[in-house]
Parts: sequence; C-alpha cells; structure tokens
Amino acid sequence: MWNGYGKRRGIELKGLRLQCVCGGSRQMGYAPKLNVVHESLNILRLCSCIKIAKIAANAFPSIYQHRRQAQVPAGACAHPMTAHTPHPQQDLAHAIRFLSIDAIVKAQEGHQGVPLGMAEIATALYTRHLKFNPQDAGWFDRDRVVLSNGHGSMLLYSLLHLTGYPAFPIEEVQRFRVLGSVCEGHPERPHDQPNGIEVTTGPLGQGIANAFGMAVAEAYLNARFGKDLVNHFTYAFVGDGCLQEGVGQEMISLAGHLQLGKLVLLWDDNQITDDGSTDLSISENVAERFRVAGWHVIEMDGHDIEAVSAALDAARQDPRPSMLACRTVIAKGIARLQGQRGGHSGRLFEEDAQAARDMLGWAHGPFEVPADVQQAWRAAGQRSQSDYAAWQARVAALPAPDRAEFERVMKGELPANWQQVLLDYKQQALQAPPAPSGIFVSAEINDLLTPLLPERMVGCADLEAPTSHKRGLTAFTADDRGGSYVHCGVREHVMGSMANGMAAHGGVMPLSVTYLAFADYQRPAMRMAALMGLPVKFVFSHDSIGIGRNGPTHQPVEILASLRAMPNMLVMRPADAVEAAECWEAALAHTTGPISLVFARQSLPLVRHMHTPGNLVGRGGYVLHEPDNGPRQVTLLATGSEVALAVAAREQLEAAGIATAVVSLPCWELFNAQDAAYRHSVLGNGVRVGIEAAVRQGWDAYLGMDGGFVGMTGFGASGPADELYKLFNITPEAVVAEARRLLAA
Repeated sequence: MWNGYGKRRGIELKGLRLQCVCGGSRQMGYAPKLNVVHESLNILRLCSCIKIAKIAANAFPSIYQHRRQAQVPAGACAHPMTAHTPHPQQDLAHAIRFLSIDAIVKAQEGHQGVPLGMAEIATALYTRHLKFNPQDAGWFDRDRVVLSNGHGSMLLYSLLHLTGYPAFPIEEVQRFRVLGSVCEGHPERPHDQPNGIEVTTGPLGQGIANAFGMAVAEAYLNARFGKDLVNHFTYAFVGDGCLQEGVGQEMISLAGHLQLGKLVLLWDDNQITDDGSTDLSISENVAERFRVAGWHVIEMDGHDIEAVSAALDAARQDPRPSMLACRTVIAKGIARLQGQRGGHSGRLFEEDAQAARDMLGWAHGPFEVPADVQQAWRAAGQRSQSDYAAWQARVAALPAPDRAEFERVMKGELPANWQQVLLDYKQQALQAPPAPSGIFVSAEINDLLTPLLPERMVGCADLEAPTSHKRGLTAFTADDRGGSYVHCGVREHVMGSMANGMAAHGGVMPLSVTYLAFADYQRPAMRMAALMGLPVKFVFSHDSIGIGRNGPTHQPVEILASLRAMPNMLVMRPADAVEAAECWEAALAHTTGPISLVFARQSLPLVRHMHTPGNLVGRGGYVLHEPDNGPRQVTLLATGSEVALAVAAREQLEAAGIATAVVSLPCWELFNAQDAAYRHSVLGNGVRVGIEAAVRQGWDAYLGMDGGFVGMTGFGASGPADELYKLFNITPEAVVAEARRLLAA
C-alpha cells in the first residue's frame, strides 16, 4: 500500500503478530514483531503509517478499542505516532528520552512513563517559551515550572541538566536514586540555595495546587509592583492522577473562578494509570470538566512539537487559566511497555534501552548526548539572557526606597522595627479586657500587622465571621489582583497547598485560616510544607471541647498530638493575649518551616499580668508561677485555655500548703530545642501533672510514665463548654485531686 507521500509501506501478518516494514529514505516507528495480544493499541502507537494502523484496527476489532474519542484540531495528525517527517527538534526530545532511559536502567528502578511520554512537550516549552536562567535559578521574575506528576522526576532532571543548571551535571544524572544525589526518586526542593526544583512533588495533586498558589502570588505581586518587575507564567506538568485527586478538582474550580491567566497546565493525556486504563476508574470528559470551570482548553497531539508550541502561544494570550490536553503514549520508545500499564514504572533492562535506540534511530551510547544536540539545549538555557539583563537594569533603576522595599520582599525579610507593634499590643493587652475569643486575639494582632506587612496574604475556608482575619484586607478577585485576602470557599485541601505554592514562589507571606478539626483536610499540604521547610502560617480556631455545642465532629481532641508528631512543624497554643502576641512574634521570625498557630473559640482570661519586653514563648515553655510555700512539690504543666485551670488549681494547692509551680508550654518544639539545664529548671523536681483538653499522647515526655494527666481520653460531646469541662473532669478540682493522688503514692 502507499501513503500520502508515495513511499511504499507494507505489513506482514504472522499469526497474532504484526510487523510493520517502513521503507523510504528513513524509518519512523519501526517496530518488528509487535505482540498485539497484550495491547494491540501499540499497533497505532508504534507504526508511522496511518493507513497501516487503520488496517490493523480492522484486522483486530476485538482487541483494539479506542478508550475515548479525542477531539482533533483541524490539520492535526489523527494520532501521536502518525508524523511522516522528522521534526528539526526531535533529537532534542530524544535526548530527554534517552537520558531518562539510561538513568532508570542504571538505577534499576524509576518511572519512565512521564519523561518518555512528555519529552516533546517539555522540548517545546523549554526551547521556545520558558523564561528562565540556569545560572541564576532563583531569578525572581523567572517562569515557574512544577512537575506535579513527580514520579516522572527524570523528565525534570534531564531538562535541568541539558539546559545547564550547575547543580545537575551528568554525574548527578548518572547517580539517579543514589543516596546523596540531587536526582532523588522524586524532586526535592532544596532548603538553601535554589537549584531549579521549585517544589517537592510526589503526592499527586499537590503540585498543581502549588502551581495555583504560585500564580496567585505572581498576580498579587504584579498588581503591587507592576509588570516591569513581576510578570511571569507558572507551568505545571500534570498526569491523570493529579486530576483525579480531590485537591486537583478544588484547584480547577478556584483557579477558574479567579481567572488566573498566567497558569498553564500541560496534561500528559496517555489514558493509563498504574493499574491500567483510566477507564477502570473514570468515565467523564476531563477536558470538558476544565471548560465548565472556566478554563481555556486546547487538545492536541502531545508528540507534535509544533502543535504543543502553538498551544502554548495561545495559552499565553488567553486571560483564562489554560489546560493543554496533550495526547501522548506512555513510555514512548520502549516497545515492550509503551501504551501499557507497565509503561508507568515497569522494570527497564539494557535490552529495552537498545531496542529503543534501534527503533528511534538514536545511535549514541548511554548518557551520551551528541554535541549539536547538547549545544542546542544549552542555547535554549541562554535564550532569556536579554530578558534577565533588562530586568536587572529595571530593578537597579528604581528609586532607592522602592528598590529597598522590593528587594526586602523578594528576600522574605521583615521590615525594620517590626516587633514594636507586638510589644505595644502586649502592653495594651494587660490593660484592656480580653477579646471575645482566642481566635479574635489573633485577628486583632493581624489587623495591626496589615500596614507593616503588605506581603501578607490570607486564605480562609469560608469562615471569615468566626475567624475574623480579613478585617481591613480587601479580597483578591478576578477583577482586583491587589487584594490580599483569598476567599477559598469550602476548600481546605487546596487552601493549604495554595499557601505552600505562595511561600515557594516568594514575595508573599501566606496565612491559611480554618478550624482545627479541619486540619486533616490540609494535612498533606502541611506535611509537604514541613518537608520543604516553607514558612507557611497555618492558623486554627476552635481548638478543643471549648467550642461547646458544635459537638465531637468539631472538637479536635487528637489533632494537637498528630501535629506535634510532624517533623519540622512548630505547634503553638497560646494561653492568653500576651502569649498570642509572643507566638506571632516567634512565628514571623521563623523562616525554616511551617507553624501551626492554634487558638481557642472561647475567651481567654489573662494569665500574664506583668509586662516582659522579652519573648517568653520564644523558649517554648517557661515558669509562669513559682511556689510560694518553699521548694516545689508539684509542677502543673498546661497549654492554651487550660493554663488558667492550672493557675486556679495552684491557688487551691498553695492554700493547702503544697508548694506548686505552674508551667506554660505553648510550643513543645521550641522547648525541646533548649539546653538540658533550662528544660530541667522549668520542669523541676517532684510531682508533675499535665492539663490539656486533648489526648495525653506526647505528654509523657514531660510528665514521665507515672506523671498525672487531666484531659481527654476519647471524643467529646455536644453541650455548653463549661458543662463539657465538668463532664470530662477537666477542672481545677480534678487537677488538685490528681496532684494529691501522686503525692500520696
């Protein structure tokens, strides 16, 4: 038979095998002896002749099934493998493909599906559209790229190496998945100097939600500083798993609502997940889901570099966020696995690598990139040099005060004398009646910080009335990018991940506000913030049974313990307005990880009655009251609203002649970081009793196995707060009884 170019092509059927013999001056998609029993779709995907592919489909109707009908733009190829002429940049894509294959073969494990399937997409983005500078990976006005399908990490590592990022020499690529290599199993954002990896990814859906947060940060900073200083795009490589996770759907909805035109997703639409066809778990039209949410959607052949590039051009011009649905073949180039579930992460062998070289015409050894291809990639890494130089010149030309403020914000530094507003609040709190609730104390403090910290952005999950952290802020909307309050709706999953993306972007200080009971909706984002060392402030209200009649669903008795168990997470639970100000001071100064600031719904009476210019919370725990009756016999330790209970119990014990101290422990993590001498001086000798309207887990580190505890042993109940404290025996009288029991033991 003859194709449209007049080249002779034929097929040979041998039982249940098909052999495509491609003639002419070159060979595209040569695939000897393809096994069509396992996955006859490979007939299409491995053959360069569309007419042969059609014959194959007719020959095996019971085996070949289209999983869904894709919309093909006018003039586009009917299938990714139907190109008849090699693209001038095809070898650039193959360089990604074979670096990935070689690294995975050498490591004996990895996920080849993404880098092999998205090689052409990445080539189009990095060589024609991306604004970046490998020699200054932290350039503030660079385009951001997020590999949301992080298991395909070799795609990113190959790109970073090829374009010339210093942290990714070929030696590191060769050490893929080796302990100590920067090329880890999944991309890991560095804690010190930027290296090209924007965020840590792996848990699917988190990456695209981070990308959304980056786009929000860019839009806000663009409105504040102008397009001459902040004007860039955020791109995310996305897989089916990212779009199936719930956080992904929350992102799709909110990003469409906010019309973030500089957010572009590149979807690896290969119709395969780890278990097999996407038909196993979904049946909706994914592209239409985006359209309904207000996105700009383009569907194309993901192996057609020109089609992808044209789609990127269109995306950059559209005011809506863009979804580029790129139809691809998973693990393209590995004849044994491509188009099949094994293409995701099936073991690759040297024989697979050689077969891919033969099939794709790559006549180069392992980790070998020909000089002309390497030069083309390095040229791509230099394509933004003029933009970079022009931006540097614009920053340098700013008036001195404007430049200083812009550079402060870029570096994430606090303004001069920033603590003064908090010191003033502490003094005022000693004279003023307490706010109607603990969370409103935090709201008052944040309102005072608004003119001092314009970079602060607040996200709230449809709980403004009971949390009150908007106050003087205006809303960030599709029409007003200058607002610093994001109405997230009932979407805690994406709110936390958005905050991570904002922090990773830089230039903004994100706060995420909701009830503590809903922290579990943010848990994946909180864990990722801790893992990346991002200074996100997670603000929580309604911290205990003190919320009353809302009942046990809203009474997070176990969540404090779970947050304290998270590495690199500071958990702060202030006892009154003075401690709240000190907690906020410590939180603002902390830049190496996230903070959970946990506030009560109910009013908190003052337990601190004397002004101290120093920050007692800064050491995590301190002695609030020493005994009046000689050396300590009892130490009562508490956090948050229960510190007042400890103070009341102390009065009863002291009246009975029992020397009693009260210790406030608002932040265990900071306390644990103090030297042993200080910790011993605070905890003291003798009997210890912990008091917290939560479970005991974690308290034994301070109480000992035989120490006493007054708190929760199960879930709460619905009723007035004061009655619940009595019901669960969290009272001064119960504390006194527990201390007496231990003294008598």
